[in-house]
Amino acid sequence: MKYLVRDKMLAIGDDYWIEDEDGRHAFLVDGKALRFRDTLELKDPDGLILITLREKLFTLRDAMTLERDDRRLAVIRRKRLSLLRNHFRVTMAEGTELDVSGRILDREFKVEYDGELLALVSRQWYRVRETYAVDVVREDADAALLVAVAVCVIRMAEKEREDALLD
Repeated sequence: MKYLVRDKMLAIGDDYWIEDEDGRHAFLVDGKALRFRDTLELKDPDGLILITLREKLFTLRDAMTLERDDRRLAVIRRKRLSLLRNHFRVTMAEGTELDVSGRILDREFKVEYDGELLALVSRQWYRVRETYAVDVVREDADAALLVAVAVCVIRMAEKEREDALLD
């Protein structure tokens, strides 16, 4: 199933819908303004919070935490010992890891578990500017988690790019 995300809506404090490939509202991203740290909530169409995305504070390297039902679901960090510049590791609460690699800022990357493709993120399916799709390849995969991972790694890569420009 493909989910359509519009990039220009990713500002904190802004809410936006992620649609499925049939144009139906699938997830609402609720940006929480006036918070000390970057926080987003991924909600279902009825407003139920599925995953909370939070910037981790006071870490040596940037990280974001995904929470479900007020419990840590995963932590996302840039993979430091990698030849690929655009490589992130998602460490799940139970200890398994997902790999995210590709051209993050170009919105052309994949999410894998143990070498198996779970999701492919790409702009190639859409001609609309500043739009990309998260194609959840496995039917039994947690679509909300994979959409949240895509949103997080893009935010982290963009923040890193902005910080580098300010230095």
